[in-house]
Amino acid sequence: MANQVAVSNTQAVVGSFTQSELDTLKGTIAAGTSNEQFALFVQTCVNSELNPFLNHIFCIVYGGKMSIQISVEGVLHLARQKNGYKGIDVQTVHENDEFDAERSTEGEWVIKNHKVKFPRGQVVGCYAVAQREGFKDVVVLMETNEVDHMKTGNNKHMWNNWYNDMFKKHVMKRAAKLQYGIEINEDESVGSNPVNQVDSYQPGARVDITPTQLQVEEGTAVNQEEELQKRWASINEKLQGYNMTKDDLKAIIKEKFNVKPNDLSLQQIAALSKFIDLEHANRQKEEAIEVEQSGTDFDMDIDE
Repeated sequence: MANQVAVSNTQAVVGSFTQSELDTLKGTIAAGTSNEQFALFVQTCVNSELNPFLNHIFCIVYGGKMSIQISVEGVLHLARQKNGYKGIDVQTVHENDEFDAERSTEGEWVIKNHKVKFPRGQVVGCYAVAQREGFKDVVVLMETNEVDHMKTGNNKHMWNNWYNDMFKKHVMKRAAKLQYGIEINEDESVGSNPVNQVDSYQPGARVDITPTQLQVEEGTAVNQEEELQKRWASINEKLQGYNMTKDDLKAIIKEKFNVKPNDLSLQQIAALSKFIDLEHANRQKEEAIEVEQSGTDFDMDIDE
């Protein structure tokens, strides 16, 4: 019996998480979450391929609501997986710093000078420079008044307590999205019963990892019609980038949702985008296996 328990605790039950790891998560990093909130946090970790044990992603329970946060380490982890990654430099600009930036002839920001003086004074801005081999540097530059509304948004406790860190991460996310095509969206605060479709966490039971929570940018109000159009446009771009056809899309929708494309909800469209990524990843793996197998073929002459 003891051996059976040991084996079950080391077998992956959700993504790559073992039962033992799930129990550890529930009691430490995700302490204070309800079973429904924890199930959502775990499936977010799995779908985003971020590891909470490596400080890529974490959750905070505040006033009964859960906020899922992706750390700077998590952003960099995703960026490093992209071909040509050369790094992301992100800095806050303070009122006593010497700072100069100008627009290029192509309308892109270029940081000309940034010298630090102590005391630095209050933060007045932030910038991130994302570099990639074979591509121009992407520079995102923002003033504090562009993010001050975050202090009263859904994650206001994070922005009020760790303003500089949140500002840097916000700018870094934008640069990473533009340079590497990384979608880094953190959800709104989630109550104790966040989504009806999310199964609550039950120790020892398998958990459905299908994403059901619509994820939006911090502090952003969602217009249903505009968001639908935006999501479909993103999916069409993804299909083209993955060399997938409309028939492939219809097959995924039929298998995963069994409804007509026009009947998909926002939450289902968000999940659909993830399923397309998974299908693409599976095809790449299959192609790699075929190439590897073809490379091992050889001819043998047998003399009779």
